[in-house]
Amino acid sequence: MPFLKRLGFYLVGLSIGLVFLAFFFKKKSEETGTSFCYFPNCRVLKDIRSKPISFSDQAATEIEAKGLDSTDIAYFLSDGNIDFKNSDTSSKPCKTYIIKAKFNGNTGVMKIANCEQKTEVQEFKIE
Repeated sequence: MPFLKRLGFYLVGLSIGLVFLAFFFKKKSEETGTSFCYFPNCRVLKDIRSKPISFSDQAATEIEAKGLDSTDIAYFLSDGNIDFKNSDTSSKPCKTYIIKAKFNGNTGVMKIANCEQKTEVQEFKIE
């Protein structure tokens, strides 16, 4: 069998398999709410979102002064980027993360202490 004919059969089978997998995993993710979250940024944000969140006095006053609400904080915790270079990921008992996100044309920076049972927003700035 010539090479081009074998390549054609391979590509047809591969494309049918990819369509099947895309359909299967899309249906599975809609039913169970699962998502692909294996990169470090995604894993840390998902861990932070899974715990109750509290605010330090400084962060609460800054958030109130800027007129932000819970949807804005949820935006940071879902679409933000963690600055691992400036974060303290080895501190005990709580790891400290710096989360940056584009926010209303500016860059917002949030400092979060991620403990085992809860998370605390320590600082919040819009630069």
